[in-house]
Amino acid sequence: MSSGGAGRERRLLLLSIWAAAGFAVFSSIWGIVTGSSMIVFDGLYSFVAIGLSGLAVLALRFVRRGPDERFPWGREAAEPLVVILKATTLGALCVYAAVAGVVDLLRGGRDVEFGWAVVYALIATAASLTVGLVLRRGTKSESPVGPGTDLVRSEAAEWLGDALLSAGVLVGFLAALILTARGRSDLAAYVDPAMVVLVSVAFLVVPFRLVIGGTREVMSMSPPARVQSELRACVDEVKKRFGIQESFVRAAKVGGRMDIEIDFVLGPESTVVTVADSDEVRSDLHERLAALGYERSVVVTFTTDRRWAE
Repeated sequence: MSSGGAGRERRLLLLSIWAAAGFAVFSSIWGIVTGSSMIVFDGLYSFVAIGLSGLAVLALRFVRRGPDERFPWGREAAEPLVVILKATTLGALCVYAAVAGVVDLLRGGRDVEFGWAVVYALIATAASLTVGLVLRRGTKSESPVGPGTDLVRSEAAEWLGDALLSAGVLVGFLAALILTARGRSDLAAYVDPAMVVLVSVAFLVVPFRLVIGGTREVMSMSPPARVQSELRACVDEVKKRFGIQESFVRAAKVGGRMDIEIDFVLGPESTVVTVADSDEVRSDLHERLAALGYERSVVVTFTTDRRWAE
């Protein structure tokens, strides 16, 4: 990946950190003033996200150092490890908040200044949506994948998830405001802790998906179906061009790198005869695989006996 691309992803991660910092302070103060445990939870979530985003920046620097004697295939495995750590920590926070919300419900709810809470929800929804879209757009410009891309995508997923849930919180605060206006403040008191429970449980979806994705990469499982299809298409084009009888493709995605093994079975119709011919196949493959955008570790073998390729 180009240094410009890596620098762009670092800037996007720093944007997420500064946005989370501002949001954390804003939410905490607003939550204390209005007496809303929901808003305080939002602020606490952002504070935790700051530290984890900082860890993501450090991981990006680590990955950019590239391969050496200790890491002969590169350092990209740090990316899914950080994603798993982030997701697990945020998931634990959501579970804690859900338990606290249940306790508040059992105690009769909370008195909240719902007018100001509605204003907060409007600001939170707009801000989260803006940051999330900026981060997601940044991962799609110029180089689509590379060191740090998965980290930025996880940040974007968190912000967009936060925006969606903030919109739900806005609806809840509006409902509580209407109940209060109609003299049912007793029912309105249950809205805030109920939303804490609902939102914290809903927030668990994003960490859960990130843990699954990160675990797949740490365990060197196959890449997503879309990536496999693109990889298979590249190999099939090369196979057709050189009259190769059969091919076997094995691949695993680890952060911004793909580890690929391609075994070609040569038949009598194949034009691959000499070492120079096999090098030509490798050169063709290299150009086609480069279009996928990943850093690559590629092994290509040739055999006339199918059992060595299976």
